[in-house]
Parts: sequence; structure tokens; C-alpha cells
Amino acid sequence: MTARKSRILFVLPSFAGGGAERVLLTVLGRLDRERFSPGLLVLSDAGPLKPLVPDDIDVRVLGTGRVRSALPLLRRAIRDAAPDAVLSTMAYLNFAVLSVGPGGPLYFVREANMPDHTARQIGSHVLTRLLYRLLYRRASAVLCNARPMRDALAAWGVAQDRLVAMPNPVDVDMIRKGVEARVVPGDGRRFVAAGRLTEQKGFDRLVDWFRNMPASDRLCIFGDGPQAEQLRAQIDGAGFGERILLKGFDTRVADWIAGADAVLLPSRWEGMPNVALESLALGTPVIAHREAGGIAELADATSRHAVKVAEDGAAFLAAMQEVEATLPRLKSPRPNLLPASFHVNEVVHRYETLLSR
Repeated sequence: MTARKSRILFVLPSFAGGGAERVLLTVLGRLDRERFSPGLLVLSDAGPLKPLVPDDIDVRVLGTGRVRSALPLLRRAIRDAAPDAVLSTMAYLNFAVLSVGPGGPLYFVREANMPDHTARQIGSHVLTRLLYRLLYRRASAVLCNARPMRDALAAWGVAQDRLVAMPNPVDVDMIRKGVEARVVPGDGRRFVAAGRLTEQKGFDRLVDWFRNMPASDRLCIFGDGPQAEQLRAQIDGAGFGERILLKGFDTRVADWIAGADAVLLPSRWEGMPNVALESLALGTPVIAHREAGGIAELADATSRHAVKVAEDGAAFLAAMQEVEATLPRLKSPRPNLLPASFHVNEVVHRYETLLSR
């Protein structure tokens, strides 16, 4: 007699190009179909990551991008799907999913960012602390991708026995497949930064730090977001010309990362930055501000000099100035630098073990 497959409902806000969405879609695509029957529920089907959804997945779209207006539909959709377990990510969506009420499936929530950031989004530290304390106790497990996140959630009232370490999965073979290193021509150093153009990512302060770099150095920033015009004005106002290029969203950003002398993470806050993991998978070293979430934890796990953590802007600038230009320019990625604990098969196995409770 064939054992019944466990029904797992993944819940996402949309197919936006963020790391949180990419992580769950990676796990969704890799779950063992002999043991699990996954489905997907999204508030909105907008975003560039929709092609990552496997052909065998039933996708239900609620048709709204706002969680508040989606609450009744969300509750009904979860009950209609009758899953054995629900897996969601991002705190504001986790709060909504956990408000469905007691009974029914097991709930697993993945935290994508630091709780301070969630409080800023909600606009109230008091309300956010209350939501974490009351709603997260309904979760069978709260998945954290870095030690600072686990510590912060515990400080915000989430029970320690709910907190589970779960690295972000990285498909090294897929990331490296077909990559051809690209670089802006010239003899100086070539740096790349990538992410949403928001205050969180700190590209505005990176532009300021770059004033002190030699004129032959170049910086390419990849991504879209609300700070695009502000950054463009800042770059033009400083007279950088072609020294700093805003490249927008690029599906081939891996080519540019592979060709860079270093990838820069000036973030003001993070969980575990996926761009750092993917850069290491391409063999490109990383310079990051200490505020970039679990970056110090990642640095401890990697080989020497693969990740440099800067305590402040002066240290970040000094780390950039220590980088040596790779000449002649590379044509293919350097050897993988990513620790094995982040490789996709190992991480998905940990998810499968968790979802088999």
C-alpha cells in the first residue's frame, strides 16, 4: 500500500524578485514528490520569479497585494486546501497566516528579516512585539537563517523552543551554469552591488564612500526600487560620470558578479543576504557592513578573506582599497567559496525532515 503524501501549502505575497520568495520557490521545486504533494498560494501573481514555479504545482492567486484585504480570502483558501502543513515567509504574511486560528494544519513560518525592520514597517514596536509574542506561539517552528535573527526574535518574545536554524538554500550548479564573466572595461578595480534600491540596502552610503576611490575604479549597482531616482541624482550630483552605473534589474547579474573583483553589501539591516551567498557560489569575495544580518556568521564559516566584515564606513572603504584588480579579466567563474551547509540538497533535506513531523 502506497503511503499518503504529505500536503504542503506554500504561501507567498507575490513573485517579486526578493530573496525570501526565491528561497521558498527553491524549496518548493526540490521537495521529494514521492513523499510530499506541494501547492502554492500567492496574494498576487506579479513579479519576475513566476517562471521558477514548477509545472506540476497548482497555484492559487488571491488577486490582492494587500494582506489586510486578503485576510478573509487567505483563511478560506487555507481551509479549502486542507493541507497537512503550511509554510510561509516574511513576518507580515506570517502574522496573517497564523491568525487563521487553532486547529487544522501545522504552521511553519520563515522569518526573512530582523524584527526591528518589521516594527518599522508596521509603525509600532509595541504592536509588533505583541504580534510576535501572541501569534508566533501558534507556529510549530519559526525558521531563522542566521544567529542574529534567532537572538533578536527571542528578545522580542518568541519562545526559544520554537526557533529553528535553517540556512538559505543555494543551488550552486544552477547559479554557475552558463555564466560568462562580464565587466566594465578598464584597468581599475570592478565592484558590483545588487538588491532592491531601498534604504535597507544602503546604496546611498556606498555612493558616498566611493568618493574616496580612485577614478579608474568602477561600481555597477543592479536592482530596481523606490530609491532609484534619488540614487541617480546623488551619483550625478557628485560628478561620478561613468564611475558608478545604475544597471537596473538584470536576469544575467550572475555574469557581472562573476567578473567583479568584489561584491559590496552596504546594507543597514538584513537576515542572511542571498547576494552574498550567490557571490560566494560564483567564487567572488564579499565586503559587507557588519549591519548586514548574519554576515559575520557567514564570514566565520568561509575560507580566509572570502568575506570581509567592516565595522563602519571607514573600514568598508579601507577594505575596498585593499582589493586587487583581476587582470587580465576573467572569462568564467572562480572556484566555489560557499560553505557546504548552504548547498541546496542539504538545506532541502533539513526542510523535509522538519515538514515530516
